[in-house]
Amino acid sequence: MTFKVRRIGNSLGILLPQETISALKVREGDDLFEVRTPEGIQLTPYNPHFAKVVEIGRRHLRRNRDAMRELARR
Repeated sequence: MTFKVRRIGNSLGILLPQETISALKVREGDDLFEVRTPEGIQLTPYNPHFAKVVEIGRRHLRRNRDAMRELARR
């Protein structure tokens, strides 16, 4: 699919067709994040920084499972 860059006020932007909006599962006002990959730039509704922080938290919880259970009992 090809997108045309257009002037929107004092900025440049692209308009996404409904098919792309549905595939991204986004609505007006949602944020899209830029992820640079070896193949180019990817737009995603998922915050890659937040996902990384969550994964670090999950690893921490797995490593310290017994301590977390003990703390949860108190």
